[in-house]
Amino acid sequence: MPSVLPDGDPAPEDGALPERVLEGAADRRFGVYVHVPYCRVRCGYCDFNTYTASELGGTSRGDYAGQVQQELAFGAATMARVGLPERPVSTVFFGGGTPTLLPASDLTAMLGGITRHWELADGAEVTTEANPDSVDEAYLHALAEAGFTRVSFGMQSAVPHVLRTLDRTHAPERVRLVTKWARDAGLQVSVDLIYGTPGESLADWERSVEAALATEPDHISAYALIVETGTKLAAQIRRGQVPEPDEDLHADMYELADAAFGRAGFSWYEISNWSRSPETRSRHNLAYWTGEDWWAAGPGAHSHIGGVRWWNVKHPGPYAERIARGISPAHAREVLSPEAVRDERILLETRIADGLPADLLSEIERRAIPELIADGLIDGRAAIHGRVVPTLRGRLLADTVVHRLLG
Repeated sequence: MPSVLPDGDPAPEDGALPERVLEGAADRRFGVYVHVPYCRVRCGYCDFNTYTASELGGTSRGDYAGQVQQELAFGAATMARVGLPERPVSTVFFGGGTPTLLPASDLTAMLGGITRHWELADGAEVTTEANPDSVDEAYLHALAEAGFTRVSFGMQSAVPHVLRTLDRTHAPERVRLVTKWARDAGLQVSVDLIYGTPGESLADWERSVEAALATEPDHISAYALIVETGTKLAAQIRRGQVPEPDEDLHADMYELADAAFGRAGFSWYEISNWSRSPETRSRHNLAYWTGEDWWAAGPGAHSHIGGVRWWNVKHPGPYAERIARGISPAHAREVLSPEAVRDERILLETRIADGLPADLLSEIERRAIPELIADGLIDGRAAIHGRVVPTLRGRLLADTVVHRLLG
């Protein structure tokens, strides 16, 4: 089962937001995230808030699109009530779970729920995640016709034994087929990879990197495997059935991927993400890293508006019950102090290629910059222009960069 939700302050049943969210709101972009918590099987490494059919406890996937639309209406009313300015939705992201386990008509209906309450910005980015074996050609064309602009495929690996260890159900050759269908439908394509799976060699990883590039995507994500407590994979490692991940091998894999992506014309813009051009960066994910506003609908979904963060109840059953009662599905929330907001900016913006404005740092914190340059952790030329941007070595040691800046 997924991990527990964090503690926080009580969330009001009417969803009321404090007036502090109004400060600077007109200058922040607004996005919408929709969490679809369904999976056909639970992958052994996964700690996300997802549920297979046997874990739903009597709730029905068929009711879900309607529940999300009710939460979206609740969200629009909540934002209007506090006096937030009307802002167009710049990005929409359907994540999970596997959103494409639902019929395309359900995703279309939920997107329609967004556009009923908020205007979509010109050129808005509208993404859904998908497993390679959860869509066909007709499904992808239906998404494009509904207004989706982008699909992110969970490829993870091109090596059968690695996919088996991860409990992934698709065949490697399926990825090239679905990415072609998506491009033919006019959708931008992203592929997600995971490196450092127990038993995965550097040669295995190189094979996956080259296979991902062969699909001619617009965007690639590559994430180091994290073994989460309570997962099947963690239990297998504890019993000695599979080896523990090797951090040195992780670093070698990251460097191999970064070099291969660079040769293919991709540039990194966040530690785990590369795009073919600035126009094909994931603008929705960048909104998370730069502190924009978003309303997140669905069980366990985390929202953020103006330094106020809240998270919904985890399970689809209690979520549906709260939606039916017309009250906020939030489990708890936190109101960030100005100091916490600033520290989060340092943590997140030192991960991106655009970097952190050095003037956000105190005079004492800025004293760490020359030493970070000398140690090859941040870019000296960017620092001269007032930005803290990690080097390749700095990306591998991102926590060290933040620790030394904050002291």
